[in-house]
Amino acid sequence: MQLILASTSPRRRELLALLGLSFELCPPSFEEHPIAGLAPVEQVSRFAMEKAHAVGAQRPEDLVLGSDTVIEIDGQCVGKPTDMDHARAMLAKLAGRPHLVHTAVALCRHADGMERVEVASATVVMKPDDGMRIERYLATRESLGKAGAYSIQGWGGELIERIEGDFTAVVGLPLRMVARLLRSAGYDVPCDVEALYRRRPYPNWSRFST
Repeated sequence: MQLILASTSPRRRELLALLGLSFELCPPSFEEHPIAGLAPVEQVSRFAMEKAHAVGAQRPEDLVLGSDTVIEIDGQCVGKPTDMDHARAMLAKLAGRPHLVHTAVALCRHADGMERVEVASATVVMKPDDGMRIERYLATRESLGKAGAYSIQGWGGELIERIEGDFTAVVGLPLRMVARLLRSAGYDVPCDVEALYRRRPYPNWSRFST
């Protein structure tokens, strides 16, 4: 039984590799179309499972892991900016306030109908804008393609005062949850996960508590 990561995200690939696992990458043929009326946690769960199923249908004997991340503020999902002006508006809305980051992890194996999905949520508290902090960050061009217009593992870490929850959930793949789900599905995870969390071997991880 092969483990397959249904993702094109380099961040999820890097995080999963920290568990010392052998896995394949397979991009899911799935387009994200939000459904009106779904709560952010329901939406992210649906997207993660749809990604896993899209690949699992082609690899029925293998164990497929799908994941998705959304940002929630004021009860609404915040997506990715379409351009720099949109990124500026997003960051201004988040500045000086807490918001939620929800990451869903889904596992499926089509051969026996096994499927599981769970969500890890973390609170991210952003620093107030000092009149230049957002502009300095926008100049890095890191905002584009990132939900909420920032990357906690990159220069975006400078925008964040603190997080309450799992840093890896904010990056996009909560490793404690992943390890537990894989083991519950009969897949061996040799890594000492708690030792991994003590070492925090990922950019900016050591700056934030878990």
